[in-house]
Amino acid sequence: MEGSFKCAVPLVLFCGWFSGVHLKSPSCHEVRTAFQLRHIGPLMLVPDTPGRDEDLQICMHNEPTCCTKRMEERYQVVVRRELLQSIQFLSFELKYRIEKNGGAFQDAFKTLIHVATNHTNSMFKTGYRTMANEASEVVKGLFTDISLYVLDLGASIEDVVLSFFDSLFPLVYNRLIHPGLSEVSVDYSECLRLTRQDVNPFGAYPMKMAAELSRPLQAMKTLLQALSIGNEVINMTENVVFTRECSRALVKMEYCSHCHGLTLIKPCVAYCLNVMRGCLANLADIDPHWRHYISNLDELTSVILGSRGVEQTLLRVAPLVNEAILYAQLNGLEISTTVSKVCGQPQERPIATEIVSTVRTPATASFKPQDVSPFANLTQKRSSLPLKEAKTDRPRTMKQNSRDFMNYIRRYRTFYASLAEQICEGDLLPQDSSTCWSGKNVVESYTSRVVGNGLKEQANNPEVKVRGSDPMVKQAIDKLLYISKMHHSKATKAAQWSVSEAGSGEGEDAESSG
Repeated sequence: MEGSFKCAVPLVLFCGWFSGVHLKSPSCHEVRTAFQLRHIGPLMLVPDTPGRDEDLQICMHNEPTCCTKRMEERYQVVVRRELLQSIQFLSFELKYRIEKNGGAFQDAFKTLIHVATNHTNSMFKTGYRTMANEASEVVKGLFTDISLYVLDLGASIEDVVLSFFDSLFPLVYNRLIHPGLSEVSVDYSECLRLTRQDVNPFGAYPMKMAAELSRPLQAMKTLLQALSIGNEVINMTENVVFTRECSRALVKMEYCSHCHGLTLIKPCVAYCLNVMRGCLANLADIDPHWRHYISNLDELTSVILGSRGVEQTLLRVAPLVNEAILYAQLNGLEISTTVSKVCGQPQERPIATEIVSTVRTPATASFKPQDVSPFANLTQKRSSLPLKEAKTDRPRTMKQNSRDFMNYIRRYRTFYASLAEQICEGDLLPQDSSTCWSGKNVVESYTSRVVGNGLKEQANNPEVKVRGSDPMVKQAIDKLLYISKMHHSKATKAAQWSVSEAGSGEGEDAESSG
């Protein structure tokens, strides 16, 4: 059907015009109307009546036509704009959900940090009142540093935890191991802080806490980065640059029928798929990496919400700190001897006021943790200290956010693979008609072979010549690969660290290199 096409009943007038049936006054009125309604360009570009334009390069036709070269140029601008708008429309909700949930995850994490801070401060107020006020600043510093780590703005979790115990040691030494002292000099406190790792007053507990926090917080950090990068990838997708060959194929599919006066005919679905798969071949190659990206999000949220997830490990900070303090008290005499050799004796004066009864006495051979603090068994009792509900509007929990978000985003696993099909649905599908536009004629069906997705499949595309990869798409793929690499390398390291620390001993007599 290269030279002629079969006419449907509603198109008899147009068909008569182009089939040699001379109408009384052939007109380009319908073409002018479509040109105006679609905001293609100024109406003066459209002729009033069909004519000949030897300069046409896309919608070439031997018969009189309503198209001109300048109209073709405008059509090429418009088809690129319309295809970008279609992609933006399809990706809008996905982009919105990713951006919104990035903020929701951060808000939920801030809530957990607030609860864990109060939980730890309550432990000090209940069990160690003499140092509770001073400890509150150290606790605040710990959870601030944890927040900065998750936002990728701070030191590693190991450094954060060790720094916390460095700052805690002067308080424990002056208030619990050597109670009754006045304020010691800044230099002496600094000596205690600097020698904490050598003195090792807290045994294995600093490294144990770092190991427990590492995996879920690393997952939280990676998730927030992944959501940000997901948004970047979608933004890049929405600004893809179409080749000259793609633009010409789109004009041929969408507007060359207008040159024949056929403004209502729609492209054949199979024809549309070939054109779109050619134009979107590079984007389709993102598909396997996008699927893996969704799987990574699934794995990250599973770690965050697991039995040793973010909420559980943050609430474990208080009992672990308590156990570390008890360990220091139990080994108080040995610690005092070592400190005296390194830092000497502090310049001190006795405190005039009566010592509060909750001050811990120096450790003796008969000292037992359960005799010192009601928090000694807090490790077993942590389940009785539930997450506190906010007094205001009860913000959604991290579990709720994660469940709803993953249920939603899993539906977008095939987003890039199905872009062509989605764009060819709706307005492009022929409705209540047995005919469609093939790029040259009105036909009953499109007979050319329909190619698959991706660059490799386009070698035999009859409608679009695809010349090579798009650097922007390669950059988008690299971003998704970065998330996968970071997730799996960090997860492996954290898991190995947790296993090695768990095997190093958890009891009060355990030793640590930290």
